[in-house]
Amino acid sequence: MTFDLQKEVSDHSLRGRVFHKIREDILEGKYAAGEPLTEVAISQNLGVSRTPVREALKQLELEGLVTSIPNKGTVVSGISKQDIIDIYEIRSLIEGLAARWAATKITDEQLKQLEEIIELTEFYTEKNNMEHLHELDTQFHEVIYEASNSKPLKHILSDFHHYAQRVRMQSIATPGRAKKSTEEHKAILEAIKNRNPEEAERLTNLHVKNVKENMMKYLKG
Repeated sequence: MTFDLQKEVSDHSLRGRVFHKIREDILEGKYAAGEPLTEVAISQNLGVSRTPVREALKQLELEGLVTSIPNKGTVVSGISKQDIIDIYEIRSLIEGLAARWAATKITDEQLKQLEEIIELTEFYTEKNNMEHLHELDTQFHEVIYEASNSKPLKHILSDFHHYAQRVRMQSIATPGRAKKSTEEHKAILEAIKNRNPEEAERLTNLHVKNVKENMMKYLKG
């Protein structure tokens, strides 16, 4: 029996791409809650065999994004309002930790990245370009997660950020929120630049609290 390492890596990479594509489509609302997902339709749409699609759907079921129903097949579960509320409750507890650790571990290059993100955010806030502001908001937090130098923390928070992206896009688009969020990011950056972990944690917790409160107004709307 021979082992083809190149094929194994290729198969794994394909499964990963299929999984992330389907998950992204669900999180972006391209599939509605309750909508059936068929292996044949997805495989034809993505131009792949049914095997990686089947494996991706199994993984998505473990994440709670789809449900397998006997005699009906796989249907989209999606992200509920309660899921979003839970995500922000958890974020409010641990997001500050990333900033605290980043304040003592961040590199000069990462500080430069944060400064550039802030500059671009101010530019696109004036342009009222919500798509770019959403991307920059994600980048700002991702740099801090990376700077915390903790793989488990980065993985958890990156997933939370991704899972709540649809609500985040709507939330940041509410009048005045983009400018307020930028000011909060600038304060967090200043605390990190000053290597002040306590202040960085406090300001980040306050930022997440403000995001949560604004998001709750959107969810109630």
